[in-house]
Amino acid sequence: MISGKTKICGLIGDPIEHSMSPAMHNAAFKNRGLDYVYLPFRVAKTRLGEAILGIKALNIRGLNVTIPHKVSVIPLLDELDPLAEKIGAVNTIINNDGVLKGYNTDAHGFLRALLEQDIEPDGKSIVMLGAGGASRAISFILAERGANLVILNRQLELDWAVKLGNSISRTFGREVKALELNEQNLAPVLRKANILVNTTSVGMSPNTNETPIPARLLESDLVVFDIVYNPVKTKLLTEAESAGAKAISGLEMLVWQGALAFEMWTGLTAPLEIMRKATIRALKK
Repeated sequence: MISGKTKICGLIGDPIEHSMSPAMHNAAFKNRGLDYVYLPFRVAKTRLGEAILGIKALNIRGLNVTIPHKVSVIPLLDELDPLAEKIGAVNTIINNDGVLKGYNTDAHGFLRALLEQDIEPDGKSIVMLGAGGASRAISFILAERGANLVILNRQLELDWAVKLGNSISRTFGREVKALELNEQNLAPVLRKANILVNTTSVGMSPNTNETPIPARLLESDLVVFDIVYNPVKTKLLTEAESAGAKAISGLEMLVWQGALAFEMWTGLTAPLEIMRKATIRALKK
């Protein structure tokens, strides 16, 4: 029951209609018997400043932040977690008595999803596809963990990969190659890779017949992590499994980043399996 004591958490972005977060978090709050509710708020770019002031005015406990606000929200916050500052993007906000602090649970959510599968990235050779916001968060946490990275992006956006590689190199003193995403470059780097991470939207619903990697380049000793979660099993993951490779769905990163935000807001351990099942049910609707 909603009451005068109910604490509010939510999501700001534009668009937000497709989000699985309300289903995931409200199932978690119910499971833990918490007087919390999670709501989606569609916030245009031009209204972001007003929305952030509203968090304080309405005493909202916490928010997730999605496209297009993950970078532009930073100067509007009171404090910033060191990793979020390095990444240059925020996806979670906590309101502590009017002091807003920004975090990036995308990064640790990805790492926790890997570690849950007993995969330690330290010393591994990892091929990243894409150089957008998700790639930036994942690349930074992997570099911090000790991985060796190669970033591939399509020709029209290759400069993004170069900038990301240079940023990681400066931060961690670790060389990061940036290459055009094509089969000529993919073949040699995948032969040396332990882990392949797709951070592009290729294969996302409704374009489920697309894949960023030709199936013939996938080997049985590769771990393939596709951060796309709709569908839960993309064509890339299906072909990876057919090649004998280990496949990890983007659903796992989605659930883990949500679980970490839940724990920050509530101080309780997140019911991971409840959140996973609620997300899958919402995806099927």
